[in-house]
Order: sequence, then C-alpha cells, then structure tokens
Amino acid sequence: MAGKEKKMAAALAAVNAYIQEEEAIAAAQMAMTVAPTNPGTQFTAWGMSGRHDMMSLRRLIQMRAFDRLR
Repeated sequence: MAGKEKKMAAALAAVNAYIQEEEAIAAAQMAMTVAPTNPGTQFTAWGMSGRHDMMSLRRLIQMRAFDRLR
C-alpha cells in the first residue's frame, strides 16, 4: 500500500511541476510580446478632410429630405 501512495505522490508532483513550468513559459512569452500599434488610429489630414466632406454631403442630403416635408 505504501508503494502505491509513493507512486501517486510522484505522479502528482510531476504533473504539478509540468503545470508550473508551462505557466512560467506562458508568463515569459507574455512579458516578451509588445502590443502592436494600430496604424488605423493615427491622425491624418487626408482622412480628416475626407470625413469632413462626407459629413457635409450627408448634412446637405438631410436638409433636402426635410425640406420636402414642409
């Protein structure tokens, strides 16, 4: 019976050591990775100008649509 308990304890210790090793590797990988910058969030004058033109056109379209209701 004592042999079975020793084997069980050895197996559990091995599994525990493996899990701890995997967690350490994952933590090291997370520390090494740098969050990439999102190039879509940068301010550009051309993008701002385009959005401004789209909003102006939509406003004109809405003004014409509401003018017909009067």
